[in-house]
Amino acid sequence: MWKLSNGKLIQATDIARVKFRTNISAAVLAKLKVMADDYDTHVNYLLESGVQAVLDQNTIVYDKATRPADRVQYKTTYDADLLEALKGFAKQHQVYINDVIEYSVQYIDLNDVKNASYKHRVE
Repeated sequence: MWKLSNGKLIQATDIARVKFRTNISAAVLAKLKVMADDYDTHVNYLLESGVQAVLDQNTIVYDKATRPADRVQYKTTYDADLLEALKGFAKQHQVYINDVIEYSVQYIDLNDVKNASYKHRVE
């Protein structure tokens, strides 16, 4: 992001975001990349929307036997508060974080997703 200071723009790191590495289905990730291109956003913004929806409903119906076999490592940044809430939710419901992330894909609200240019905002 950019900060306006004394009439000058200064590039700054958004401290509200943290790096996080997880494993996610390659097929789901490919689908999300196409969706991100179509809606001018980033995959992590899509995931954040879905995760927030799952956290809001505070329930998960997940069958651990149906875990995908095509998982790949995925590194990105997430909102720090959302990630902490996700960790607590996963622990409370006795599922893995990547299971919740994959489950949340079906709850993505495309009307509530940040635009790709959000990371270049001026504050």
